[in-house]
Amino acid sequence: MLRIQPTVHRAFLVSLLLAVMLLLAACGDNKQGGPSVAVIGQPAPEFTLVDLNGRTWSLAGLRGKVVFLNFWATWCPPCREEMPAMVRLRSMLAGKPFEMVTVLVNDQPEKARRFLAKVKGEDLPVLLDPQGTVGNAYGITGVPETYIIDQQGVLRKKYIGAYPWDSEGALMVLGEFFK
Repeated sequence: MLRIQPTVHRAFLVSLLLAVMLLLAACGDNKQGGPSVAVIGQPAPEFTLVDLNGRTWSLAGLRGKVVFLNFWATWCPPCREEMPAMVRLRSMLAGKPFEMVTVLVNDQPEKARRFLAKVKGEDLPVLLDPQGTVGNAYGITGVPETYIIDQQGVLRKKYIGAYPWDSEGALMVLGEFFK
């Protein structure tokens, strides 16, 4: 029979206890009393950010519209790949109660301006989140990540990675919100 030394046993128990405590802390609530990250089917975390042109945007100010919230950066190849499709999607949904906003992550605003000019997306709202507070509230793990928020402010979909936003599949998914 294998015998475990008492010190090894205690070290294992202490390690296990610490791991459980860290897991509980990570899954716990934040100071506002809500979940620590965005949850599908729950109200999306509120935010107020300023865009590249100095305009202030808030999620509350977009109520009544389907909100397409995309976190991206110019240094991210998948982000650069999906941005032209996002610009086309925005054009396809013109006239619908729809607002596409993007949040620039760890990047320089001037680089974003130059990139958007290349893909004909100069009028796409690019919000600045210099401390990453909105990214943290949504629980982003990288870029690109996209969140679809319904007209009542409830988070309905989350997409990790690049997506062909101008595809028939994307239009079908988003079209469900306009019925």
